[in-house]
Amino acid sequence: MEHEFIHRELSRTILEAYKYFSVITITGPRQSGKTTLIRNCFPSLLYSSLENLNERDFALNDPIAFLSQSPLGMILDEVQNAPNLLSYIQGIVDNNPNIRFILSGSSQFALSSKISQSLSGRTAIFELLPMSFLEIKDMVKKMPLDELLFSGFYPSIHAGKNIPKFFYPSYEKTYLDKDVRDLLQVKNMLRFHTFVRLCATRIASVFNASALANEVGVSTHTINEWLSVLQASYIVFLLPSFYENQRKRLIKAPKLYFLDTGLACHLLGIESPKQLVRDKMRGELFENFIVIEALKYRFNKGLGSNLYFYRDSNHNEIDLLIKEGSAFSTIEIKSSETYHQDFEKTLKKADSFLGNNVNSRAIIYAGTLENTLGEIKLLNYSNIGNLLEYEQEG
Repeated sequence: MEHEFIHRELSRTILEAYKYFSVITITGPRQSGKTTLIRNCFPSLLYSSLENLNERDFALNDPIAFLSQSPLGMILDEVQNAPNLLSYIQGIVDNNPNIRFILSGSSQFALSSKISQSLSGRTAIFELLPMSFLEIKDMVKKMPLDELLFSGFYPSIHAGKNIPKFFYPSYEKTYLDKDVRDLLQVKNMLRFHTFVRLCATRIASVFNASALANEVGVSTHTINEWLSVLQASYIVFLLPSFYENQRKRLIKAPKLYFLDTGLACHLLGIESPKQLVRDKMRGELFENFIVIEALKYRFNKGLGSNLYFYRDSNHNEIDLLIKEGSAFSTIEIKSSETYHQDFEKTLKKADSFLGNNVNSRAIIYAGTLENTLGEIKLLNYSNIGNLLEYEQEG
């Protein structure tokens, strides 16, 4: 069976950085397509996977010989399995500015400290998340919203290599549990799995470690450790609250989102798009989808997150703020297919919350009626790319 290759937006950014850096480092969740991306970007470079025991033994026992296999450089996949190579790479690229190394890894913790020690100033670092809606828009243009959220955005599903009901249970057992074993000595995996599922029930909610600790039966310290594992494994994203220079009492804890709605559906026990239609978490999953699309847009440009939310003690809330210098684009996210005038209520007051620093206001929802000419733009989710391009580049 022939599988479809899906172009990744990050490839353009990587190829541009390749002109200026001796080392390119790509991190991201397992199965997000890092290997396919780098092998397609750099077909002339020798490829080695350090998940392979023979390759790893060679790299660990004779690193100089291993790294000298090609005069052009190498692609080193899952390089966190042989972190000692980074120091040798530093010496090689310092002595030969024309050689190139492409590194990939699936763990932020395992790579970040070693790279900062050995390759500071020598490497450009990028994060590849599961595919963005923009990357597969033409493929899924006839796919209903609930099927899109249920399917998620991992490449193997949209390339025809797997289906959600098999992919996500396997992903949880094979990859998430592996990262837990690698990063933390979790004594009670049953409690950890309970914690992960409870996190899914808190999508788009302010994260409360104490409340989770009481439900799971562990300490708050343990909850924060486990949360760090989910972040390092690219399972969850914490959206910070914006409170800079604000005098009002604001909610300062972050909101929790999953980096893929398909995995979140699996953890919530949602087994089909039909079930999702009636699920109480549907609105939160839609919000999750939009927030992570904004994050992917930034990462695919090689930029960090500039995303926030606003909520104060008077229950004024804006789902998503995109910070542009000292100003903001403000976005409300609604899963409804029907427009309601109430959607605009908080956006109209946004200047009073954000110190008259509002560049634009928009509502993203599931309906087909659109209006891009008014003070508040109204857009269907399928046109989120137009909004993000305008807000973050214009």
